Amino acid sequence: MADRASELAELVRRLGRDELRALVDELGALWHGDSTVGDRTAARLEGLFRELGLVTRAELEEVELKLSQLEHRLRLLESGLLAPPGA
Repeated sequence: MADRASELAELVRRLGRDELRALVDELGALWHGDSTVGDRTAARLEGLFRELGLVTRAELEEVELKLSQLEHRLRLLESGLLAPPGA
């Protein structure tokens, strides 16, 4: 519980009270079905996530795809089905 309180205090410090209040208001409006604030809220949340060092689902999926491609290429090299670059 103390960890969450300190995280919230850090968030308030980083964003500022007014910005955090605006974000909460927009989330509330979005929750009640006001779709006009959806894009603004998404943009604010994305900025907040970046500031906190978090990644988006799309970014994570892109990294997972690249990793799968590299693993596949490595398996092909190891099995001899793919010639190494420059060979």
